Amino acid sequence: MNLFDISLKLNGFPIKKAIRVLQDIQNVDESYYSEYIASKKQEILKYHLKHNSFYKSFGKQVDIDNWKSVPIMTKKELQQPLKSRLSKGFNENNTYINKTSGSSGDPFIFAKDKFCHALTWAVIQNRFGWFQLNFNSSKQARFYGIPLDKKGYYKERFKDKLSGRYRFSVFDLSDDAFEKHLETFKSKPFDYINGYTSSIVQFAKFLKRKDIVLKTICSTLKAGVVTSEMLFDVDKTLLETQLGVPIINEYGASELDLIAFENPSGKWQVNSETLYVEILDDNNHILPYGEEGRIVITSLYNKAHPFIRYDIGDIGILSKTSSIKMPILEKLTGRTNDIAILPSGKKAAGLTFYYITKSIIEEDGNVKEFVIEQLKPNEFKVLYVSSETLSEEKMKTIISEMENYLEKGLLITFEKQDRLVRSKSGKLKQFTSYLNQNT
Repeated sequence: MNLFDISLKLNGFPIKKAIRVLQDIQNVDESYYSEYIASKKQEILKYHLKHNSFYKSFGKQVDIDNWKSVPIMTKKELQQPLKSRLSKGFNENNTYINKTSGSSGDPFIFAKDKFCHALTWAVIQNRFGWFQLNFNSSKQARFYGIPLDKKGYYKERFKDKLSGRYRFSVFDLSDDAFEKHLETFKSKPFDYINGYTSSIVQFAKFLKRKDIVLKTICSTLKAGVVTSEMLFDVDKTLLETQLGVPIINEYGASELDLIAFENPSGKWQVNSETLYVEILDDNNHILPYGEEGRIVITSLYNKAHPFIRYDIGDIGILSKTSSIKMPILEKLTGRTNDIAILPSGKKAAGLTFYYITKSIIEEDGNVKEFVIEQLKPNEFKVLYVSSETLSEEKMKTIISEMENYLEKGLLITFEKQDRLVRSKSGKLKQFTSYLNQNT
């Protein structure tokens, strides 16, 4: 029984129609795909200029025949009552309503019309199908957060039941909790793991300490899908080794869609069916394939709420091998607010030197996880969870490497924690700057 599809249908999301439309899009020949994208861009732009008063005011300088004249939209512009942002004919009762996680620091409530939301699920089901994973029949081990309020909690549990999901807590990453996880994997025929990168990495480290490959105790396991946080190469190797299955990297945004999904060839294939993805420089100029810049996305099918040239807050590169029908995300280097600004004025991607520190700190063997905070231009703090305090020698090595990468004269302190603070959704932010990013 297709419980997942039925639940979508009962909630007014036309999943069968969405699947048919997605197939039609995918059947568009490569030689005509540029025309398809151009027509959908203009169609959604015209729609919101006509039917959405918020966007009509926002895009009053738009030349309908010049895409470059379309203004860049950011999260801050959307932080106003949802009612004022909905298109004519849409309200909170006939749309899908949700809230972003706020990982960028700018959370807001958004809406999708019901067909657009169904199309989102059609894309997700299509991508998981590349690996013989079926939302209606494959059993999922889910490493996600869960709302702590009573209504939100039971709503998610009900959705888990309909979707064949078993949810593991990402708020308790102790060995005692992982021991219980192991028993569950022994007794349930999971097809795949899906969830936050950092939590699944911690489970894999536990498995390594126990010298266990998860596939040997859960033989039905086929794959692992990680999302919402950065996946480093060293962690992917760890996951594939200790879980004993291929690891698939996913990149998405709740307000948009599935943005990119690792295909069976190991390429991070961008969703070109329902989204139009651009890479822009600081002056909003479109960059060619192979150059790094801000990821700006247009939702081609959301009529309830405009996401047109929407700056998602991430930095990345589209591969030179990309085509209009199959763009490939070569690199995702982090969020635009993950930038360290140093006393000299130099800027550095926070996740890059997080990775340098990671390569040293994890040689220790006792450190489970850590985060880095920038408190002042010259002051950084490393918060870590470990069974033992870091040695003076290890601290000096980390300080030396960070200064080599960044600059001399930095004050770097270390603080041992029992556990790291996660967001309400359960995500872990590896680098945080408390500086004003506009300075």
